[in-house]
Amino acid sequence: MSTVVRGYKTELDLNNTQITACKKHAGCARKAFNWGLARKQEARAAGLPMPNAKQLHKALNALKATEFPYMYEVSKCAPQEALIDLDDAFTNFFRKATLKKQGQFHGKCGYPTFKSRKKGLGGFRLTGAIHVYEKSIQLPRLGTLRLKEKGYLPTNAKIGSATSSECAGRWYVSLSVHEEQTEPFSATGPVIGVDLGVKTLAVVSDGREIANPKALRTRLGKLQRLSRRHSRTQKGSANRKKAQKKLARYHAKIAHIREDTLHQATASLVAKNKPTEKRPAVIGIEDLHVSAMLKNRTLARAIADVGLSEFRRQVTYKAQDAGVQIQVVSRWEPSSKTCSCCGWYNASLSLADRIFVCQECGLVIDRDLNAARNLELLAYLELMSTASYAGFQASGQGSSGFLETEGETALVERGTEPVPMWLVYKSPSFG
Repeated sequence: MSTVVRGYKTELDLNNTQITACKKHAGCARKAFNWGLARKQEARAAGLPMPNAKQLHKALNALKATEFPYMYEVSKCAPQEALIDLDDAFTNFFRKATLKKQGQFHGKCGYPTFKSRKKGLGGFRLTGAIHVYEKSIQLPRLGTLRLKEKGYLPTNAKIGSATSSECAGRWYVSLSVHEEQTEPFSATGPVIGVDLGVKTLAVVSDGREIANPKALRTRLGKLQRLSRRHSRTQKGSANRKKAQKKLARYHAKIAHIREDTLHQATASLVAKNKPTEKRPAVIGIEDLHVSAMLKNRTLARAIADVGLSEFRRQVTYKAQDAGVQIQVVSRWEPSSKTCSCCGWYNASLSLADRIFVCQECGLVIDRDLNAARNLELLAYLELMSTASYAGFQASGQGSSGFLETEGETALVERGTEPVPMWLVYKSPSFG
């Protein structure tokens, strides 16, 4: 049994007084962050060591009575935790800058910048006496707040902190909970391969298809109309604020639809609540280079609308909790261009070809299903090469139905093609 830190996020049902109190906390946290950032920049410009969060908080407390008397209306945790976040931001910046000099990091280092309420009210983090009930939560200085979702937050657990944030006019609370977790029983179901795409969110090697809701594409027209209405209003007017709220709510709706689809898709693949024999023992997924795929100007919007990286993140942590192994197949494997029956390679297959036709064995199959079956085969072969294969084989686990180990594996030479060899079973069965 081990202790894990798990996050729970749910929406709050606040009245006007509570909303005002939350806005005050968020404002004080933002003010403390900006004030601390200015002090650090002044010290760095003068050639002095930058003060840490503890020193900044001590100096801030000395100025509260004269310069910041409104901070007495909120919990001391809001500005204190904001200064800790500022320290973490500089730590991450210097770490990335060091890695970039060594050639191990190629993105932006992310120097901390000042926060503005024009880009959102933000949030704040509270620690201390936090009590959770079935229908409400009690936070320091805010009192008892109602929850919109009843019975979701754990009531008898150790809570490290509570972070409240605002998005499109709605307030949420996220709890950092320390839980005792037992090691899950290893799943003994089949091996499956999952091919991600744009036309269909995911195609599983056992024949299942998970539809892509296309959250942005199907609502792009209304989103553009709301954006035009917002841009045509006068800055600072009441109508601009109304248009801004409508636009923010619609952006949030699109994001929520995408998030809900990904959670349902990954949960159905992992099948945590099913018996061990019905959960997949291994899930084979492809190591997609999403940032490079987004450089395609024609497909960038459609690819970003799917949420490929978020899908992999969710299926990875959910599989770990359910005792399911994840095998990540190399991105250079031509899973779509290789026949899942005989291993024939079609170098001329384009993205417009949605049906794979094998010139060797005559197999006619959907290209995504063909890729999913190849991913299943590759995941199975990678599993065989690992040390955990002995226990896997002893448990009697198998594939989703199309892998049959009746014959020996054959090596098919690929010559000058991207992958030098392909392992194919002589007698596959697509049961």
